[in-house]
Amino acid sequence: MSDDKDLEVNEALPNYNRLYTVEDYHSWDEGFRCQIYEGTLIVAEAPTRRHQKILMEISGQLWQFLKKKPCNVYPSPVSVRLSEKEETVFEPDIVVNCDDSILWERGFKGAPDFIVEILSPSTARMDRKLKFQKYQQAGVREYWIVDPKLNLLEANILINGRYTTKIYKENDKAPVHVLDGFEINLADVFEE
Repeated sequence: MSDDKDLEVNEALPNYNRLYTVEDYHSWDEGFRCQIYEGTLIVAEAPTRRHQKILMEISGQLWQFLKKKPCNVYPSPVSVRLSEKEETVFEPDIVVNCDDSILWERGFKGAPDFIVEILSPSTARMDRKLKFQKYQQAGVREYWIVDPKLNLLEANILINGRYTTKIYKENDKAPVHVLDGFEINLADVFEE
C-alpha cells in the first residue's frame, strides 16, 4: 500500500485524542459536518427528515419576513466563531444576522443576533448546556431551542447579559424579539 493512500485514510478518520484548532477546521472539506468546542472535535450525524422540515419552515418564514430588510437568514451549514480567543466553531441550524461587520467567508466571527438549534438525541446536551453558555457569554441576543419530540420552543432572550427563557407550545405564535413585529407560526413549524 502506498504512503499517499495511508495518508488519505488517516486524514479521513478523526483523532479524538488530540485538540483541534480553528485552522484545522478551515482545512477540512466543506462537506465534513463537524464543530469544535474548546478544541474538541464533534462530528455531526445527518439530520432527520423532521429536523430538516422544521429547519426549512422556520428559515422560510424568516426569509419571507426579511426580504428587502437589512438582516439575513442563513440555514445550516454555516460557521460561527464567537471569540478569537478560543478554539470553538459552531454550526447552528439557523442564524439571523443584522451586522455585516461580523461576516466572513464561511460564516461569522462574533455573535449573530439570533440563533436557532433544533434538538436531536446526539446534540441535545450540547445545545442546552454548552452552546447555551457560549451564546449567552458572547452576547447572542436571542437563542431558540426547538424540541421536535415535544413540539416545544424554548426562546432565550438576552436581558442584562443573561438569558430569560419563555416556552411556546405547538399552536402558539412565537415573537422573534430581535425582529420587531415578527412572529413564527409554530403550528406550521410542528405540522407533521
